[in-house]
Amino acid sequence: MEYRYAYLHGFASSARSHKGVALQERLAKRGIELWLPDLNRPSFARLSHDAMLQHLDSMDRLAEAPWRFIGSSLGGWVAARWAELNPTRVDRLVLLCPGFDLSSRWPLLFGQQAIHDWRATGTMMVPDAVGTPTPLHYEFFAESQRQVAVPEPRQPTLIIHGRRDQVVPFESSERFAKPRTHVTLVAVDDDHGLASSLDTIEHESLRHFKL
Repeated sequence: MEYRYAYLHGFASSARSHKGVALQERLAKRGIELWLPDLNRPSFARLSHDAMLQHLDSMDRLAEAPWRFIGSSLGGWVAARWAELNPTRVDRLVLLCPGFDLSSRWPLLFGQQAIHDWRATGTMMVPDAVGTPTPLHYEFFAESQRQVAVPEPRQPTLIIHGRRDQVVPFESSERFAKPRTHVTLVAVDDDHGLASSLDTIEHESLRHFKL
């Protein structure tokens, strides 16, 4: 059966992310086209979970074949949530340090005072994909509190997570994988960026996709 493949980048990243481009080049050598959609929808400053999911809806209207997603961090949440909402349109998932339960992580990463100030002023300066400070609107955080924190995709799912991840703790994926027989967790000695784990990501993804 034919499938479409896409890499979904994380927060403060872009369609030209290092992992996405590297995986696109590696898979191209095997004759596999890896789509690299831009999830900064409608823009990074006005980032919206719903807009990201709607962009996948629009992508899907262009593709007859089911999807196989590789999702990184927030892109992992997007991949898992869209797969949960569209179970017949997704065959398999690879999630890299998936950013589940994002709303509970923001106060831990930035501090309660920063969240309070964000709400009061309406924006918080956050570096975008190229490091430019950008006023990210508070609605992004508010919307995350209304979203499903931990999606429940039923497709075969591979998670690759760094044990030294300081952004999304490894234990998050460990708790997710343990009770779910359709989820396989691969631990690597790496941090959230997984920059040193591209060979493992390629090898394990190909095996998971049975290529």
